[in-house]
Amino acid sequence: MYWYGHGIGGGWGYGLTAIIMVLFWGAVIYGIVALVRHARRDGTQGRETVQPPAPERLLAERFARGEIDEGEYQQRLTSLRAAGPATAR
Repeated sequence: MYWYGHGIGGGWGYGLTAIIMVLFWGAVIYGIVALVRHARRDGTQGRETVQPPAPERLLAERFARGEIDEGEYQQRLTSLRAAGPATAR
């Protein structure tokens, strides 16, 4: 019924409570961000590497679009396969 004192210590108690609350929520947000970054980590450190399409696939796409005829497609495909795998430059 009758309170003794001012509860949590007057102005300092309210200020300390506010600081602790800000630190708590900052830690919660930091934890969530850290978990999301850890879950998305795939070894590329945020950079996505794009592999160029294989030469045979490009040739097949050109043939499908009608840019080259069947004879030229077969000739180039044979040349590609005879040359072996492409070397990195």
